[in-house]
Amino acid sequence: MPQSTEKQTLGFQTEVKQVLNLMIHSLYSNKEIFLRELISNAADAADKLRFEAIAHPELYENNAELAVHVDFDAAARIITISDNGIGMTRDEVISNLGTIAKSGTKEFLAALSQDQSHNANLIGQFGVGFYSSFIVADKVTVLTRKAGLSPEEGVRWESKGDGEFTVEPVIKPIRGTEIILHLKEEEAEFLDEWRLKTIIRKYSDHVPLPVIMKKKEKEKEEDEVVNKATALWNLPKNEIKDSEYNEFYKYVAHDFDDPLAWAHNKVEGKQEYTSLLYIPSRAPFDLYHRERHQGLKLYVKRVFIMDDVEQFLPFYLRFVKGVLDANDLPLNVSREILQQNKQVESIRAGLTKRVLTLLEKMAQDEKEKYTKFWSQFGNVLKEGPAEDQSNKELIAKLLRFSSTHTDQSTQTVSLDDYISRMQAQQKHIYYVTAESFAAAKNSPQLEIFRKKGIEVLLMHDRVDEWLTVHLTEYQGKQLHSVSKGKLDLDEVEENKEVKQEQEKAEKEYKDLVTRIKETLGDRVTDVRITHRLTTSPACIVIEENEMGLQMQRILQAAGQTINQAKPILELNPQHPLVVKLNEEHDPVKLNEWSHILLGQSILAEGGHLDDPAQFVQLLNKLLM
Repeated sequence: MPQSTEKQTLGFQTEVKQVLNLMIHSLYSNKEIFLRELISNAADAADKLRFEAIAHPELYENNAELAVHVDFDAAARIITISDNGIGMTRDEVISNLGTIAKSGTKEFLAALSQDQSHNANLIGQFGVGFYSSFIVADKVTVLTRKAGLSPEEGVRWESKGDGEFTVEPVIKPIRGTEIILHLKEEEAEFLDEWRLKTIIRKYSDHVPLPVIMKKKEKEKEEDEVVNKATALWNLPKNEIKDSEYNEFYKYVAHDFDDPLAWAHNKVEGKQEYTSLLYIPSRAPFDLYHRERHQGLKLYVKRVFIMDDVEQFLPFYLRFVKGVLDANDLPLNVSREILQQNKQVESIRAGLTKRVLTLLEKMAQDEKEKYTKFWSQFGNVLKEGPAEDQSNKELIAKLLRFSSTHTDQSTQTVSLDDYISRMQAQQKHIYYVTAESFAAAKNSPQLEIFRKKGIEVLLMHDRVDEWLTVHLTEYQGKQLHSVSKGKLDLDEVEENKEVKQEQEKAEKEYKDLVTRIKETLGDRVTDVRITHRLTTSPACIVIEENEMGLQMQRILQAAGQTINQAKPILELNPQHPLVVKLNEEHDPVKLNEWSHILLGQSILAEGGHLDDPAQFVQLLNKLLM
């Protein structure tokens, strides 16, 4: 379809206007990052051309030497960044430069604040690097032509960042993209050869593409490659500084912050590949968006293949960024082939183990750093036991929870910590799940465990119910919910006299249990005397093999229809209210108090009453 020959003036997407306003009217301490972002985009364009040219070598147009050129004109106050990469069509220009095609944009805009340094970091997180041009420029001109199109099909895009941009055709003999920045008067510092070279070497030294500037000597100009232009992952580890690892991560991940950790490894033998994997220090806003881009940059024999390759790491490790360079994968790889390729499965297993080992080492040797990691990515890692059976034990070792040992909401207790504090007669790892930390901490089911000094894990993340379905044991110890099934008294009480008293209470309250069960009818599965309570009159539990109450609520909130398990009402024979009920002969009052006890027990577990108004009326009546 032929492109329009007319000049058009179009408006930016609303979200872009807000980003531009932030760029133009805010001051940043690191204005120089505009050059890093534009060089990074140019490198991506070169990578995309290499990939397309595997099947269509004619796209090189007899020029396969890819590079980025940076020039400046101090008199005209212009900096130009140009590449001979894939380039863009008119429609792509409008789409890529007029909108932010990124899931999570609403979250990004909602997170904007008065803290300008905070906002600068957000911009980096959301990959809107092109718009950083407006930090230093009051007008930006883009000349571009898609590889394979004729010179007459070039496009000129221009904007002053005022809410509008123009698009018109232009003759562009050389494929690729040229970005011309018309600098603001106060940004003269960037119109300096030494300053620009310093920025390039600082941020883009290991971009696998030469960045070229003109070198002026004795009235002559010669091309000079400013950066090393070597793939960092191919260098020996002992030759790479930490600062270089950090800057390469920012290039790969389009992030402003340094990573928490990285693993750089070369595998030789039956399979040969090099990987450089990074653990970010902060979760992106769209971490839980299923449609978000994730995965590694894939190279085969140093030839770029594709971005965001998901097949080499499981979904629960989707936060990992980095590069994989393999020697023996076919160059005509596609997503379908990758999914079924045995080589890919082997590499995936190796990389997964590498990441988990890196996290294990961090957890052992750098506890504060691991705590920071857990605060950002803990919920994602909890998806692991369900997805990765082969590494379930290692993942479980990395999990952290709150517990009654500290009664703090911060999740710092490992399963190994728990086991080390288990009592001699204890057989299970006990846990309770709830909608919030407060609900878990104050659950009535914990009363006997607190009294006997038995630790209970307090699970209050939504993913915890899903986790416990798939993680049923660790180090030979069964995980057991305190709100399911009957309590094994052998684990919490060894005193024979106490057990005899408990058996006596069950006989003494047998009639009361029968009457309450008849009164509540099909609202409960059963009514029984319990010994897990010390201060509460009653609580609800469910049968051992039933779906947890918290999981039922989660599925219902998601709109799923489930066969809701009816609870079991357990009564505390030591509580004055239950003692009084055992002496109550008025069937009306027994009926009222039975429903009150059930309603209170449901509320105590974070549940919802079918008829809250009736419960309140009944409670008010009994209070009068």
